[in-house]
Amino acid sequence: MLKTQTRQANWRRANPAKYNAHLAVQRAVKCGDLEKLTCEVCGVEAVDAHHDRYDQPLKVRWLCRLHHTRLHHRGEDLFPLRPRENA
Repeated sequence: MLKTQTRQANWRRANPAKYNAHLAVQRAVKCGDLEKLTCEVCGVEAVDAHHDRYDQPLKVRWLCRLHHTRLHHRGEDLFPLRPRENA
């Protein structure tokens, strides 16, 4: 259990499912089980993993920081799910 009172530690304690999903993605990318793709909106290579459902931790959408932030602030309908060409 985290003993510190940092903002990050408090978020992790308050959101265990989200934190576990983030860890699962990090581990999968590191061991090669999950490949980072480009941003599904603009094609930028520097991306974050976005979870539509945290109960499916390895099912992610790859979005650049700009589009990931916009999605969280403006809602899921901003960038509707669409099939990837190489997926």
